[in-house]
Amino acid sequence: MSDSVIKSIQPLGFPWTTQDPFLFCVYHADDYPEGNEEMGPATSLEGRNIGQDFTLKDGWRMYHGHRVPGFPQHPHRGFETVTIVQQGWVDHTDSMGAAGRFGEGDVQWMTAGKGVLHSEMFPLLHQDKGNPLVLFQIWLNLPARHKFVEPHFRMLWNDTIPVHEHTDAEERKTLVKVIAGEIEGTTAPAPTPDSWAADPANEVAIWVISMEPEAEWQLPTAGADIHRSLYFYEGDKISIDHASLEIQHGATLKPDRTATIKNGADTAHLLLLQGKPINEPVAQHGPFVMNTQQEIQEAFLDYQRTGFGGWPWPSDDHVHDRSSGRFAKHADGSEERRA
Repeated sequence: MSDSVIKSIQPLGFPWTTQDPFLFCVYHADDYPEGNEEMGPATSLEGRNIGQDFTLKDGWRMYHGHRVPGFPQHPHRGFETVTIVQQGWVDHTDSMGAAGRFGEGDVQWMTAGKGVLHSEMFPLLHQDKGNPLVLFQIWLNLPARHKFVEPHFRMLWNDTIPVHEHTDAEERKTLVKVIAGEIEGTTAPAPTPDSWAADPANEVAIWVISMEPEAEWQLPTAGADIHRSLYFYEGDKISIDHASLEIQHGATLKPDRTATIKNGADTAHLLLLQGKPINEPVAQHGPFVMNTQQEIQEAFLDYQRTGFGGWPWPSDDHVHDRSSGRFAKHADGSEERRA
């Protein structure tokens, strides 16, 4: 592929392979059934490894949840999470007393910084129909100078995230939801202030792309030192400069080369992650990402000693009232609400 815009192709696993400055990307697609009174599945959990249920059974998983699917309280330090909820709902609570419910196109951008506990539960709000959940969680690294900033999060509500629209010569559309970065004058909302993405010079982009059948779109170029990955997770097949890319595969691309994407017979859904590499040593152990193993050990000691502020919620897997709606309550007491 020396003459191709494609540097490499790899199958999509769980998680997906990423490049610096990204650490991790997981695509969750769970076809949850009707919910019960506790907002968990209204069906038997028999046959599941409750607390460690990552096996797709009957189309869904409980993950670390015991009553409600999701991820009860757990710590993070030294990086950021970007949670993009395409369908369904996420209930957030954390050690700062902050909370929220977001979904149906919303994005939460959270800086873990010097350390935070948070819970991410997937409440099954509907009792009369299924509760499908589709989300990406992306881990974006922080440079050493920002690994000990104060933790906080920012909400990118669906109605505030711009969509770039391209129509090809045959009137077929490509839509690009611009969560981070900029494309032909369409600029994403600001990320958290300490993020690597906050500096436009780092050319960080997170784009969710949908292409109509047979649509053609030219991916704009970026700087030669940028890392660029394209993930094809739903559809039939696409080609990139006439090279075929099969469903459930990702490609690393040469960023400074024009790439023409041609879709096949079905609507295609893709995710693009790109950015200038931080180019610092990465030491990772579980939920902590630092620059050295000594810093990892210190993170565990700090967590054991301080609990990163403790847990102010009545349970490790707290969910909000069914009627709570979309909201965010921040550590400073300010609140945001959406219809």
